[in-house]
Amino acid sequence: MTPLVDVRNLVKEYPGRGGLFQRTPPVRAVDDVSFSIAPGETFGLVGESGCGKTTTGRCLLRLIEPTSGEIRVKDMDVRALSSSALRRARRHFQIVFQDPYSSLNPRMRVGDIVEEPLIIHKLGSREERRARVQQLFELVGLDPSAMAKYPHEFSGGQRQRIGLARALALEPSLVVADEPVSALDVSVQAQVVNLLLDMQKRLGLTYLFIAHDLRLVRQVCNRVAVMYRGRLVEVAPAERVFAAPAHPYTVALLSAIPKLQPGQKLERIPFDAASFRPLPLREVESGHWAAVQI
Repeated sequence: MTPLVDVRNLVKEYPGRGGLFQRTPPVRAVDDVSFSIAPGETFGLVGESGCGKTTTGRCLLRLIEPTSGEIRVKDMDVRALSSSALRRARRHFQIVFQDPYSSLNPRMRVGDIVEEPLIIHKLGSREERRARVQQLFELVGLDPSAMAKYPHEFSGGQRQRIGLARALALEPSLVVADEPVSALDVSVQAQVVNLLLDMQKRLGLTYLFIAHDLRLVRQVCNRVAVMYRGRLVEVAPAERVFAAPAHPYTVALLSAIPKLQPGQKLERIPFDAASFRPLPLREVESGHWAAVQI
């Protein structure tokens, strides 16, 4: 099957800081990252804060300009697109941001927020656009009568639904979900996750699902890539990552998952950061890749 997304040797480097005589070396937030995502797949990208996963997602959409590497989405060379071509191409890939409190313009009515992508891409008449917005509100479980309200009048979960409606307005093939529930109360997280899964089934969406909650990743993702210090250290089907992790960092990460059974002791397995060596991914079993020596 031809992948919907194909990323090869992606690098994002930030210049060092300092004065004329003392300057820190450049920082590689994303270091030689390669992966592909099949149509209809939910591909999880996990790791601790600061590992580069959000930067990877934003480079994929060119919300951040990559330093080098190749990004192809729906057979488009994303890095080669001009500004005008990139704007047109963004009909095919959208993002749901992590923080529903800061990702919506507080001065705009929520109906206008969801309609804005349709206006930018000059799709439909005013009446057709408003009908589409009403349809999107119903699709994500919101009452269309709330379209005239402002973001501050909604709960966090409702705001994230509005963000999802905005992302779906242009009928994209790919949605980058950047920690879409981490800023929400636990009681609301399951509702938003179920909504994401329902939208995937109904609309045939493909997700790049960025998260640090490993239990959530196990629930929603088909395959998982584990990231550490800007590099992928393991890529495998979700169940294989949890059943037979091959990289020491993945083992340490999984050992930090809280136990659900009362009284069950959490046995953390430490990872020696000083021992980390940037190795290429090798296939340790069919479909299971890890940055380990064989």
